[in-house]
Amino acid sequence: MGNAHACTDPHHHVHDAAAFVAAVERACHERGLRLTDIRARVLGLVAGAGKPIKAYDLLDKVRDGEGAGAAAPPTVYRALDFLLANGFIHKLESVNAFVACHHPNAAQHSVPFLICDRCHSATELEDAGIVGTLDAAARALGFAPQAQTLEVHGLCARCAG
Repeated sequence: MGNAHACTDPHHHVHDAAAFVAAVERACHERGLRLTDIRARVLGLVAGAGKPIKAYDLLDKVRDGEGAGAAAPPTVYRALDFLLANGFIHKLESVNAFVACHHPNAAQHSVPFLICDRCHSATELEDAGIVGTLDAAARALGFAPQAQTLEVHGLCARCAG
């Protein structure tokens, strides 16, 4: 899951969308993947959103970009599928939105998210213990987990205070 450190800042490693896209470009080059212009554009929009962003909001932003007026939903969804499959973004199932992964050099991985119901921020909580506990509990029941989605809703420190 990349470097081990407390990952509790929602903007950790994703405070600069252009730098994040550049990091993903390097990761794609190292992995032999192709980050097309539309994939990079969608990634930059996700990284620059500052909070979870929905696919149709991405589509509107892509259409607003230079020379992208003909962008269709499948184009954005294909870009999102590539970014998800390669671990560059996460999908928050409960709010049907996307956030940039704090670890662009890591392979796809499971992480819990803390989602604020007031300001809609999403914090990627890097905690291998939680992920491992869920995996172990599932396996103890004879279940073969393939993916985890753990999303905790509530109020962030800023909204709760």
